[in-house]
Amino acid sequence: MSDTHHIGIVVTDLDQALEFYRETLGLEVVDEFTLAGEGIATAIDVDDATGHFAHLTAGTDGTRIELIEYEPAGDDAHPTAINQRGAAHIGFAVPDLQAFYEALPADVDPISQPQRIEVGLEILFFRDPDGNVIEVVETEE
Repeated sequence: MSDTHHIGIVVTDLDQALEFYRETLGLEVVDEFTLAGEGIATAIDVDDATGHFAHLTAGTDGTRIELIEYEPAGDDAHPTAINQRGAAHIGFAVPDLQAFYEALPADVDPISQPQRIEVGLEILFFRDPDGNVIEVVETEE
């Protein structure tokens, strides 16, 4: 089994996404770069593609969140329901979910208030500026 290197999320505005992930989730940018040319265009099968990338730290295991703004931008293919086939979400752990919830910026609209689930954990779902689903779960640290 390979180790997880990163989780990639395509965004429409890299600067806006970076602000959200830094301010709302407290992630730190560790690298920013742009890829253009035949290699990236062939790899993603999009003629004349350019990708603007940012890597953010997402914990102590080394996993990174990779935000990508592509030119040309693709069509919106975002599933609207969390349980829809193809839908994805990224999960983060916090020691105090209620405190995290109360500190959310005013422009973040949670899908619901924190909920205790059958296994005893509290969870919260909300969306980033592009509609990507974020889950935050309370864990003991």
